[in-house]
This record gives sequence, C-alpha cells and structure tokens, in this order.
Amino acid sequence: MTRLVVVSNRVSVPRYGDQRAGGLEVVLRTVLQQNRGIWFGWSGKVASGNARNTHSVRRNNIQYVVTDLSNVDFEEYYSGFANRVLWPILHYRLDLAEFARRDLSGYFRGNDHFATELAKIVVNDDLIWVHDYHLIPIADALRRRGFGNRIGFFQHVPFPPPEVLASLPNHEQLIPLLMQYDVVGFQTEGDVQNFARYLISECSQMRELRVAQTAGQEITVSLSGRQTLISSFPVSIEARAFERLARRNLRSPLVKSLMASLGGRSLVIGVDRLDYSKGLIQRLDAFNIFLAKHNKWIGKLTYLQITPKTRSEIPEYLELEEALGAAASRINGTYGEPSWTPIRYVNRVYGRSVLAGLYRAARVGLVTPLRDGMNLVAKEFVAAQKPADPGVLILSRFAGAAINFQAALLVNPYDAESVAGALARALAMPIEERRARHEALFANVCKNDVHLWQSKFLIALRGDDEQALRSNPVPPNGSGGTNKRVWRDPLTRGGGGSDRSQAGGNGSAHWRALAPCGKKKRPKTVAHWPGASSGAQRARGVTDLEVLA
Repeated sequence: MTRLVVVSNRVSVPRYGDQRAGGLEVVLRTVLQQNRGIWFGWSGKVASGNARNTHSVRRNNIQYVVTDLSNVDFEEYYSGFANRVLWPILHYRLDLAEFARRDLSGYFRGNDHFATELAKIVVNDDLIWVHDYHLIPIADALRRRGFGNRIGFFQHVPFPPPEVLASLPNHEQLIPLLMQYDVVGFQTEGDVQNFARYLISECSQMRELRVAQTAGQEITVSLSGRQTLISSFPVSIEARAFERLARRNLRSPLVKSLMASLGGRSLVIGVDRLDYSKGLIQRLDAFNIFLAKHNKWIGKLTYLQITPKTRSEIPEYLELEEALGAAASRINGTYGEPSWTPIRYVNRVYGRSVLAGLYRAARVGLVTPLRDGMNLVAKEFVAAQKPADPGVLILSRFAGAAINFQAALLVNPYDAESVAGALARALAMPIEERRARHEALFANVCKNDVHLWQSKFLIALRGDDEQALRSNPVPPNGSGGTNKRVWRDPLTRGGGGSDRSQAGGNGSAHWRALAPCGKKKRPKTVAHWPGASSGAQRARGVTDLEVLA
C-alpha cells in the first residue's frame, strides 16, 4: 500500500489529554488518520549551534518525524524570510515586507535541511504532500537528490497576482520552483489564475511554457519538460463531527460560567490569531462605531475577542498587540459601566472543544480578515450553530470562504461603517431569516468537508483521475497561423464571459494558452475586484486573460 508523507513547517506531536485549537494541525491530522503515513516537519525547537536532533514518535497510528532548527536557520528561514517577507507579500501587505539577502539564503538552507532529513525516510512509492509557503523549494531539493516520487504542494494562504508577487526580490529564483511538483493546489480559482498569470508573465527567458486548461477547472502547465496540474482544492473541516462537539460542550463548565456571567446579554464572538492580516484593529473600530450609532445595544451585548499571541519576536506583532489592547481599553472606558464591559479581550489559547461550545452560544460570529486563504473559523462557527436558533456569521469578502458562503453577511473589512451596520442587522435578524441562512451555509460546509478536500487532492496526486489530468495537446509555438491564443479564465465560464477568436490553433474549446516565457509582451488583463454588486466569486482573481505570443 502506498504510504502518504505529509510535510509541513511545524509539527506539534500531540500530548495525551491535549486538545489543541483548529487550523492546519487538525486538518492534517484528519488526513493522516485516514491514510497510512508519516507527518514530517519542524519540532518547534531551536538547537544550540548545529546540534540539530531528528527523532520519531508514534501517536494514535500516526508516525511523527520531527527535526530541530539551528538558531541561525530559525532567525533567517522562519522569522526572517518566511514570516517577514513571504507572509506579508502573500497577504498583499508590501509595506510590511522586510527583505534581507541572508534571509533568502537561510530560507533555502532551512529547506535543504528538511530535504536532507526527509530523504532518510522516503521510499520510492511514497506520495509526498507538502504544505504552505514555508516549504516551496522542498520538491526541487528532493528532485536534485534523485527522488522521482509524486509530490504535491498545497498553499493554505492567498496567492496574490503577479503585479504584487513581483515585488518580492529574487522571486524568479523561488516561485518557478513550484513547477517541480506534480500537483499544485490553491484555495480558490482566483489563486489558480494568479499563479498561471505569474508563470506566463514572469518565468525565465530560457524556458518554454505551455498552459492547457482541461474541461474542468484544472490547468496543466508544462515547463522544461515537467508537467504540473494546478487546481483549487478549498480546505474545510469535519462539519458534522464539529457540530456534535459544539452540542456537547455547550454544557461544559467554562461555557456555562461565561453565559451565566453575561446575565442574559447577547454574545458576539471573534477568534483569531494575533496577526495584522486578521483585520482586528479595523474590527474594533467597527465595534466602536456600532456602539456610537446603535446605543440601544449598550449594556445588552458583550463582544468576546479571543486572540492568542503569535510571532512575538517580530516587532510588528508586538506593536499590534499594544494597539489592540489600547483600542479595547479605550472602547471599554468610553462605553463601559461598573456592571458591564463591552469587550472582553483575552490572549489565552483555548482548545477546540471550548471554542465549539462558545461558537454555539454566540448570537453573532465576527470573521473579518483583511485577506485570508480560506478561514476555518467561519466554517467552524457555522457547523457549531443550533439549527432551531442559529447565530449569524459576518464574513469578510476577502476570505476564501466567502466564495461559497454567500448566505453569510458579507462585508468589506476596510469599511468600518458597513461592518457596524452588518452587526446591527445580525442582532436584529428575524429567526426565519437566521434559519434560512444557516441552513444554506451548513449544507455547503457538510457537502464540501475535509474528507472531500483530501480525497480530491490525493486523487490528483496519485495521477489516477484521468478526467482531471486530461487536456488537449498544444501545438508548439511557430506551428503556423498568427500564433494568437486566448486563455479564458474559468471564473467567466458560463457566467457572462465570452471566448475571443483564436487564430492559428486547433480550436479546442477547453484550453486556451501558449507563450514562451522569454517573450517581453505582457498579458493584457481585465480585473474585477469586489464591489457592492460584483460578487465574492470575483474578489480573488481576474475575469479574462489574453496572451499574445
């Protein structure tokens, strides 16, 4: 039986009795519980000097193999390039990126260390599934060591358009390495289109690129003889299991104590890591406006914001922590009374069971990131609700989850007035409307759950889904005609877009593009960004792309 090797930056080996919060860890553990295999990555420990230790431990039928980082690799690979360069750029925050060449070297060196240790445990028929932006060069490092395994990559965070990504110094040394994977997965179709546009416009002049769109939403790219399938695989949760967890923990001591302390007031909840991408300052501004404009709610609701600290060694995060504390204190000082505090702001980490119970008790869930790959808190909030008396989800249209969560109250997190208005609407929403919205949201998260996500990706990675991998061959450039090809963005398929004329090709309706990377002519693009009537489907990518070879 083929073994699955999951690779991620951080691997937290579970301790007995430990119940950690959601996110990547819970998702990947679910995958490995269903597929025999190994979870490999960083132990979270920083070794003194070069005394890095790699060890293995087995828990609940999952084999964990973890390795330490040296102090210099931690500073340059993790704190430096991954968190202070890639993270802000991938979240469209060019103003926060701090590039140093030594950090780029450290990033490659850290990945090389992971590849060296990974090479000791991988066998020929293993499937290797690499996760997220920390580990982009892993496939290339393994190929250079002679490994021909099927290797897949999944990007959990957003993938910005090439106009943004090109601001990354030396991006041409890093991003094309994704083509060493057999499958590259993203959260949304917009992310897929952004990556394809990047390859067409920015890849090395010494390489030839071929792009073919299949009958579905997949794109197959051939670069220097290697073929890579690119597609969207929206990550999700175990919805029904989480609903059962929420139902049980509504009666937990902590949740019961909290609800008793509210004295019958409505609960508004937000749960986010302390990160500038989560829009927390903007959210508190919106809550301040809400209290100022809707003073009938003063004393009648409590906003609980749970924000565990992360990356405290990075100055921007320390500044954000101070700003959030000050903003919460200011609002409490302005509107609070001896018997009531508007905001309860805590930095503790709570387990999934506690959070599930809190979600179920809440009247409103505030999930308003400035940019997010998917956002599983939104899906957990929906799954946790009581069908007969559900809470209302207020969701940023810039979260990947917004594409399928049209029944949520979608907001622009930069517009504090609109977020405040959405909060007032959610609190006043009739029970019939709340039920209808929740029914639609819950049906979607049950249909598109974590099992479907991992199943679709692994089918593509194994290469046994012929329909997903089938595409018409693209004739080489210069084969005749005017060499004009059009690649139509799948977001417009059947939805108001139209194919433009194509000269000099075989006329396939299902694929559209070919361009040598060295050409200086740039794609002509028409982009539609989210507005009041544009819809969340267009919030993450362009709607049309014409490539002239």
